[in-house]
Amino acid sequence: MATWGIGPYANDFAQDWAEDLQESNDLYFIENTLDNVLSSEQADVLEAPYGAEGLAAVEALLRLFGREGASDEDSQAVDDWVGAIKGRFRPRADLFEKAGRALDLILSERSELRELWHDSEHYEPWRAGVLAQKARLQG
Repeated sequence: MATWGIGPYANDFAQDWAEDLQESNDLYFIENTLDNVLSSEQADVLEAPYGAEGLAAVEALLRLFGREGASDEDSQAVDDWVGAIKGRFRPRADLFEKAGRALDLILSERSELRELWHDSEHYEPWRAGVLAQKARLQG
């Protein structure tokens, strides 16, 4: 996975996911991504691509309901999508609950993405970013 930063959209998996999101006009794609992450709850490992896509989906959900993090060049495609459909949907408690469970799994010992970050010098800032997503999700 090519990664150039710690943000949720600063890697190839998330950028590909954001490109696919452009074809969506509802919450199904976000929910399906979260379901893919959560399908690994009983598995030994959550593979890195699913973790990266999960972080992208959680951030898209947060942005859709006004709880966004910083916007930058990496988030532009998602910001454009949010701008086009914002206001069409009400927050869904079940989707926020899935997003929280996905973040917990991404931060767990079973997460390949967490392991990759743990082995880098950027683990603490990455982890802090994921925890910030979790705080915005709960707030």
